[in-house]
Amino acid sequence: MKYQATPYLMFDGKAKEALEFYRDAFDGEILAMETFGNADYPTPPEAEDRIMHAQFKKGELFLMASDSFPDQKVQVGDNVSLVLEFESEEEIKKLYDRFRERGTVLMELQDTFWGAKYAKVKDPFGVTWDFNYTISAE
Repeated sequence: MKYQATPYLMFDGKAKEALEFYRDAFDGEILAMETFGNADYPTPPEAEDRIMHAQFKKGELFLMASDSFPDQKVQVGDNVSLVLEFESEEEIKKLYDRFRERGTVLMELQDTFWGAKYAKVKDPFGVTWDFNYTISAE
């Protein structure tokens, strides 16, 4: 794996507000913020202004955030996952298969429009993990 696990925070329509709070509170920087409406992803009109993906940084502190779709309820306590960035397709497949054996697949391992292999799984202890391997453009 490339890095430490990155916290990924999920909000119910308040991701932008939360990120602006973190920016001001930590004197940090919002590195990226993309809405569902700007992404190449089928989006209902009521979700267009919601944040699909954002990144925040202050020194060594780094986190990611997004909003849920309007019909998906966010439950405090279940709104944090851990992101792992992988160095190879073999590595992501191996860990995905191990988690799939005893955990719950929330999103199958698949190619994405952002140029990565991605999966979301919940381990047998209730922790949600996002697996991402960015495919090199060679």
